[in-house]
Amino acid sequence: MKKIVTLLAVVILLVLPACQAPAQVVETAAPAQVMETAAPAVNTYPLEIPTEKTYPVEEPAETPVSNAHVTIDYARNFTLEYKEGYKLLTVLTPWAGATEPIQYALVPKGQPDPSGIENAMIIHTPVESFVSLSTTYLPFLGQIDELSSLVAVDAGMYIYNPEVQNWLETGTVSEVGSGSVINVERLVDLNPDLIMTSASGFADYDSHPQLLEAGLKVVINSDYLEQDPLGRAEWGKFIAAFFDQEVEADILFDEMVARYQQAKDLTSDLTDRVTVLTNTAYEGTWYMPGGKSYIAILLADAGADYVFKNLEGSGAQPLDFEIVLEGAKDADYWINVGAITDLSSLAGMDARYADFNAYQDGNVYTYSKRVNEFGAVDYFESGAAAPDLILMDLIKAFYPDLLPEHEFFYYQALQ
Repeated sequence: MKKIVTLLAVVILLVLPACQAPAQVVETAAPAQVMETAAPAVNTYPLEIPTEKTYPVEEPAETPVSNAHVTIDYARNFTLEYKEGYKLLTVLTPWAGATEPIQYALVPKGQPDPSGIENAMIIHTPVESFVSLSTTYLPFLGQIDELSSLVAVDAGMYIYNPEVQNWLETGTVSEVGSGSVINVERLVDLNPDLIMTSASGFADYDSHPQLLEAGLKVVINSDYLEQDPLGRAEWGKFIAAFFDQEVEADILFDEMVARYQQAKDLTSDLTDRVTVLTNTAYEGTWYMPGGKSYIAILLADAGADYVFKNLEGSGAQPLDFEIVLEGAKDADYWINVGAITDLSSLAGMDARYADFNAYQDGNVYTYSKRVNEFGAVDYFESGAAAPDLILMDLIKAFYPDLLPEHEFFYYQALQ
């Protein structure tokens, strides 16, 4: 994980969705502990919550029609168009600050390449071998039963999925690195149908220029630029389109959206809302999510009043520790404090953390309930496809009476 301060804003937005974050820097929200006071009187109802064994992979409710067309309803950074004989995927902003879109023409194998699409990269579908340079793509492969197409990843230490870990151990899946140290020679030998990666616009940190120069098929996925949790999860359709399975992905996505909306509705009538602080300081500076950020939206949907909701933008804003202490000392809950499990470890990072009321009340939550022996946190992996579960965890933390039967999936209280 890169720690260059001048690029930290980019790292927070770009790297964290793709790998595990250091304990001091966090991007997303964690639920808080149950308050001693009773939750507001709001009607509850059972949610269809998938179990750990089946989520987030589910069987489609019905066999989709092969020629059905899928719409993109929440994501704002890619489009999917059905043309005569091919599909056209357009990534509108490939990386933050990019001024030109990138297009991919998905042509069924065995059909002639169409004319008039010189500006688009042609990819023949369905792809059969896939390289994932981000952990966030893996749950979407699992949803459409295409995880077995995986032939390489960037770094195994960031991957939670036990099946992929087993393949890495047996050599079925290779590690190829990323950025300027990516193993181009190994990827040329593998000759995959598709390599998917994100990009920052900084040559020292991007893999795709070298890979394209080597003649490999590389697709830029900029899901991390989506701030709406549902919009980010809708990139599962983007991935599925390369396997000609976007209809299957669409069915599963709609089911997830229904669960998300059902959970969100539980908090819509709350009048007495808890206040919430997020993240911790990093090298003396507290990078606080803006009021239009991914985590700010999740907190609002969970019925919480985010203390720094008035910060502009969707990126992380640098704040002095003293400013955060002054503005959030009395917050009811504190979430996303890193991959730690106890309050003493938090205070060990900075003794001033103990001055926050949420710390003193034991209302501190983190997202590291699901972590493997390598330190990979599943929140940063399958959480990309499961904003409904993240939202339910948050509601359970803030208002436990609203979801009495829900068990925390990603989050846990610091002890």
